Amino acid sequence: MNSIEDSVSTSSQTPLVHRYLWATGSLAAKIQPGGKVGHRYDVTSSNIWLDTQPELLPDIPEEFSKEIVSYLRLYQHRLHIPQVYGLAYDNILLLENVPIDETGNLYPAITDAWEQAKAVRQVYWLFQILQLWTPLSELGVAGSLLIPDNLRVQGWCVRLLELVETSHDVSLQQLGKCWQPWIAAAKTPVAQELNNIVQQMRSEEANLDSIATQLNILLLSCAADLPLTLKVAGSTDSGSQQTQNEDACYPSEAADPNDLLLPLVSIVCDGIGGHQGGEVASLLAVQSLKLQLRALLTEMKEQADILPPDLIQKQIEASLRIVNNVICNCNNQQKREGTERMGTTLVMAVQLPQIIKSLSGNESQNTHELYLAHVGDSRAYWITRDYCQRLTVDDDVAGREVRSARTLYRKALQRPEATSLSQGLGTKDGEFLRPVIQQFILEEDGILLLCSDGLSDNDLVENSWRNYAVPVLQGELSLEDAVRQWISLANEKNAEDNISLVLTHCRVSPDPIASLLSGLRPVEVIVPEQQEQEQEQQSELTPSSQALLELLVSQPPLTDETQSPGKFQKKKKWWLLLAGLLVLLVGGTSLGLFAWWRLNPRTFQQTCQRLPLKVQRLCPPQR
Repeated sequence: MNSIEDSVSTSSQTPLVHRYLWATGSLAAKIQPGGKVGHRYDVTSSNIWLDTQPELLPDIPEEFSKEIVSYLRLYQHRLHIPQVYGLAYDNILLLENVPIDETGNLYPAITDAWEQAKAVRQVYWLFQILQLWTPLSELGVAGSLLIPDNLRVQGWCVRLLELVETSHDVSLQQLGKCWQPWIAAAKTPVAQELNNIVQQMRSEEANLDSIATQLNILLLSCAADLPLTLKVAGSTDSGSQQTQNEDACYPSEAADPNDLLLPLVSIVCDGIGGHQGGEVASLLAVQSLKLQLRALLTEMKEQADILPPDLIQKQIEASLRIVNNVICNCNNQQKREGTERMGTTLVMAVQLPQIIKSLSGNESQNTHELYLAHVGDSRAYWITRDYCQRLTVDDDVAGREVRSARTLYRKALQRPEATSLSQGLGTKDGEFLRPVIQQFILEEDGILLLCSDGLSDNDLVENSWRNYAVPVLQGELSLEDAVRQWISLANEKNAEDNISLVLTHCRVSPDPIASLLSGLRPVEVIVPEQQEQEQEQQSELTPSSQALLELLVSQPPLTDETQSPGKFQKKKKWWLLLAGLLVLLVGGTSLGLFAWWRLNPRTFQQTCQRLPLKVQRLCPPQR
């Protein structure tokens, strides 16, 4: 009843699912566009099919071939790797989560997008390919990374069209040979260093770890030349049909702007175990993680050397295990068993401002690194004006079945317990915790959204991001209003659950005003103001839960010498040099503002009116 151009059903006014699939194999390529396969799939272009009955389960093989198993084992990498949807007639394999946009067109191949990409993005693409090399090699499909047309790019993200098995082992030397033509067209600031790395890859003594380290340093040095402004806003709500709120997030209400964590940290937790357990576990996780991260950020500011991603990931994981064991020990002491054990989901973002020498030769205070930690089914999304990407994979029963290669995802969703959690923070001893910690580089303008399933259920984020995130990026909606409006939408659509979300607006594009004021306020923190009634509602706990939380917080420190992040070597402070630079920076900024005001007072006053109130006070009065 609906045409392919419709986004909403004409009968129910609900969002339509346009599920474009990639049909693999030469047989599928012979089917001409305009046809229909199995009275179900519209062939829109070569190898691209549209499922006209997405509510129905596709045909699923009884036994899985080695090809299918490779996709299932790589389910955790679904940000880059497609997944098996089902079979069509004559065993044509259909893939979903493929690099196809909402109109049914393939995203560009990396070769086609290479010359137009900025230097930092060129290096970032190569870095992602290298990160995929080991997991794909272990399954015998690393040859997929050697086919340029198979590598598609959606903005910063490299996505594979399909997995390709090879009859022989592929080597790092072959990957270097594949990169060689791209390096010849690389941007000048990175061309020579990339050429040196490729020459190492093509040698017989090529070492993957050494090459990965060099590529990471080059990526951070390249990103360090970009400006970076962060603004953060968050809130939590019990939901219109709930009396208790088992969610917790940071930040969620008026906070001290001098807090070391703002705006570098955002956290969302969704409690498990009822109002006398779940709400305590989520609050305890947020509070204790804030303590852990303050120590980590303080130590990193004093660190002279760049820390490699694997070491940082271990530090974050150690912090998560400490929090996990505190909650777990409380469960054991109270003899909580089964579903009575309290715990919490977690999605957490930490932006680490390591000091590095940029490609321009300046010492930068920020490497633009973002680390994302995830346990459970709370999610993270990266949103730009053009797309919305889900960065995390739910720890649920359906996902566990897929990773174990026991079933396909669409069939796994038919299980009654499909969305039940397969792990949470605090439900089991720390040795069984398997958090996923990923490194990202902030090299484009966008919004990082962290949320509990009260917002993400029913694809609410995927269906609404244009209404709330894009206006923020265009300067038409404040971050606080976007948070409030998204919560209102969730209360309307997913009212049976608690709702939490934290938005971080990341800006790296040049901004003349921000550049002038960067010496005064390098990072602006925005935390939504909450009404007194909302603050009281968020802080109120049942008497038993409040007593339990106070008991836990009063316990000895959460860290210990065996688990807490190690102390880093302290860096010598050149206070006099820094003071001199600050005087020059403030003086130069003031002189620039004064000159601009004198030359074009009308434009200057109009621009000042768009600045935050505290910054407006720096502007001369309008005549």
